[in-house]
Amino acid sequence: MMAMMFDLTGQQFGDYRLVRFLGAGGFASVYLGENVHIPALKVAIKVLHLINVDQVLFRREAETMVSLIHPHIVRLFNFAFQQETKIPFLVMDYSPDGSLLNRHPRGTQVPLTTVVQYVKEIAMALQYAHEQNILHRDVKPENILIGRDGKLLLSDFGLATLSKTGRISLQASYGKEGTPFYMAPEMFRAKPEKASDQYSLGVMVYE
Repeated sequence: MMAMMFDLTGQQFGDYRLVRFLGAGGFASVYLGENVHIPALKVAIKVLHLINVDQVLFRREAETMVSLIHPHIVRLFNFAFQQETKIPFLVMDYSPDGSLLNRHPRGTQVPLTTVVQYVKEIAMALQYAHEQNILHRDVKPENILIGRDGKLLLSDFGLATLSKTGRISLQASYGKEGTPFYMAPEMFRAKPEKASDQYSLGVMVYE
């Protein structure tokens, strides 16, 4: 995780007010957001660390992510640009129970039956995305959230691709898309393929 350069809590992005900082990574900061018209409506707002964005290209890539509708993929509802700063942001379903990393801190022994169930759910999500010719590029415990019904939800599809539509405004926590510990060899050569996601899943299962 990288530290935030500044906290945007309290600011309004589109129809949403950022009410609490949830976390940050190399490409984005995530906040709990509430709809200004319906405060009970809570979402996750992912504010991308991008400037000088090609808005046409960004919209095209984001529309592809919006089209991913699957029981084990975090739903992306909308995307836009903050009016004053033109910073791009994503409006996503909020998972209050956190990620697999929160549920199983590093070093925890997870029962085999639980691992098998996890793999089934994540693999179904990857299979669906791969059939749409969409790669994840960063499968890891932090990017697998716990849904309200207890099912796993794969998050951050397309984030690495969206990051290429502009210039990174903060110092990324790593130089290439992906997280080194989980990256397949071809990812280090910037030549990801469907098998790269499978490799990352395999590393996560071993871990």
